[in-house]
Amino acid sequence: MTLEELSSRQRAFADARAWGPFHTPKNLVMALTGEVGELNELFQWLTPEEAAAAPDDPDARARIEDEMADVLLYLVRLADVLGVDLIAAGNAKIDRNETRFPPDVGRTALER
Repeated sequence: MTLEELSSRQRAFADARAWGPFHTPKNLVMALTGEVGELNELFQWLTPEEAAAAPDDPDARARIEDEMADVLLYLVRLADVLGVDLIAAGNAKIDRNETRFPPDVGRTALER
């Protein structure tokens, strides 16, 4: 499934429930923020090693996937409401970052 197809499916889901009046940019950003917070909560007190291993636990993985899906779906819905092409925006951002952060920036002396 493409991002456009996912967006269409999400739009149809919202339309079938007459949620359009509630899906304002402000409300969608607030919901997206809440879902990012819920994803953050899953990792909040874990060590880096525990966080890296979390997806190995089936229960933790299911919760992580659910929260990541919520984040994705709210972001896709927000982009749809605002008319933003997420693929184009993402590529443009990487293009800008390639200029802002040349390959040697951020590497430690040991890595050079």
